Amino acid sequence: MFSSKSKYTAAVPQPVAPQAPSTSPKRARALSAPSIISTDMVINGTLNSTGDIQIDGRIEGDVRSEGLVIGEKAEIHGEVYAEDVTVRGKVVGRIRARKVLLAATSHVEGDILHEAFAVESGAFFEGNCRHSDNPLGEGVGEAMQKPRAAAAPAAPSALFAPLSPVTN
Repeated sequence: MFSSKSKYTAAVPQPVAPQAPSTSPKRARALSAPSIISTDMVINGTLNSTGDIQIDGRIEGDVRSEGLVIGEKAEIHGEVYAEDVTVRGKVVGRIRARKVLLAATSHVEGDILHEAFAVESGAFFEGNCRHSDNPLGEGVGEAMQKPRAAAAPAAPSALFAPLSPVTN
């Protein structure tokens, strides 16, 4: 309209370098909606997702996902593995995640292995928490397990031998 060029001049397309589609987990995560387990759902088994999960029902088993939101009415009885976990409901079992948030309505019974950890006032937590630079790495969970007994004593019968009277 305000150009000196004729309106019949064909536009020459500019060359564009081809780009490979992004396979970044962060990008894929932003494009997909979370999977939702509703309040009337009970699942016995393991849940695995490369995306986000929102749980409002009951899970009897382990949960593995990129992001996890555990709703106020939700219950998980099993281990949780995720990049980012927000707990508003109940978890009975170990949590291994890079970022963990225990909301005021949360009830957690179990150990937490984390990179970043936040607890709101009013949250219930019974267990041990431990920082880790790689909480999702293999073998890291062994640090949270109870220590195993050392080698058995050479003469166990000496430990349980009857006491002899002391005479002075």
